Amino acid sequence: MSETRPQKPAWVIEKERARREGPAPVWLFGLHAVRDALLNPARAHERLVVTRNAAEKLSEAIAACGVKPEEAAPRRFPAPLDPGSVHQGAALLTRPLDWGGVEETCAPTEADPAPVVLLLDRVTDPHNVGAILRSAEVFGARAVIAPLRHAAPETGALAKSASGALERQPYLRVKNLSETMERLRALGFRLVGLDGAAEAEISEAVAPAGPIGLVLGAEGPGLREKSREGCDLLARIPFAGSFGSLNVSNAAAISLYAARTARR
Repeated sequence: MSETRPQKPAWVIEKERARREGPAPVWLFGLHAVRDALLNPARAHERLVVTRNAAEKLSEAIAACGVKPEEAAPRRFPAPLDPGSVHQGAALLTRPLDWGGVEETCAPTEADPAPVVLLLDRVTDPHNVGAILRSAEVFGARAVIAPLRHAAPETGALAKSASGALERQPYLRVKNLSETMERLRALGFRLVGLDGAAEAEISEAVAPAGPIGLVLGAEGPGLREKSREGCDLLARIPFAGSFGSLNVSNAAAISLYAARTARR
């Protein structure tokens, strides 16, 4: 009698498939996200589905990238999106972007000797991560870093929330966040974890010159213990009243602004 082999976990199967075939394609949707993806030469444009109205609005981007669109009726939109997706008549099948490694993306340079990066500890909401990418682009962060598992992957919902920032703002997915924190420290980064109960304020924590890594945890649980231990300092965003809880994307924006202001 043959012995039954145990079933592999889904994440193991996906990892093996990705090793063989590369990252699985994703559907991006929404006019801003699709337009910027079409204009990004690093994107593989595998399939573009648009309504006539969307095709007119995206005409310049479609002409620039040379992809042949599939025209669809608004009520019979064939792209396999979630029913609640507000696609605005445009969807693009593409592959996730490859931004390269941590060292090559984040290392200080002569032109930018004190870069700022964001590290997200198990932030799984794609809308939050999309908003964080927008803030990271606005305030000049070198990269947003998140673990491969237990973090928001590159999806249509994330791209739409990022409103085009996904095409320009490096979003690095790493195997081990704690290990990556050590690699950043070896590059000269000082790691500041956001914690509402910390004694130091964020403006003080980011004031010293040099590369800064801002580490933010998920709403509710906050930073995991291992991530807290990996930080050089914990800091809080001060609040005026008795209520001091912020959405993680708002906390990221405030922290990035504090870091940028400290470097002027």
